[in-house]
Amino acid sequence: MWWTPDPVVRLRDGEWTVRPLSGAASTKVYRCPGCDHEINPGTPHLVVWPPDRVDNRRHWHRPCWDRRCRAARLPPDAG
Repeated sequence: MWWTPDPVVRLRDGEWTVRPLSGAASTKVYRCPGCDHEINPGTPHLVVWPPDRVDNRRHWHRPCWDRRCRAARLPPDAG
């Protein structure tokens, strides 16, 4: 089996590892920090954490994470 590293997103407040979680793999209730609503079991969503702090992972609805990324994106010249 091939292992693919999780993508890392660079935003104004640092780098974030982003891992999609399928509905089948989601068996607990989580609270999305983007909207403060529950993510119910069976709901596909994202798990996000700073690369060096996996213990600080949070579960996000994809639209909430996408909205956060748009608001915190780096300026075009910050490559």
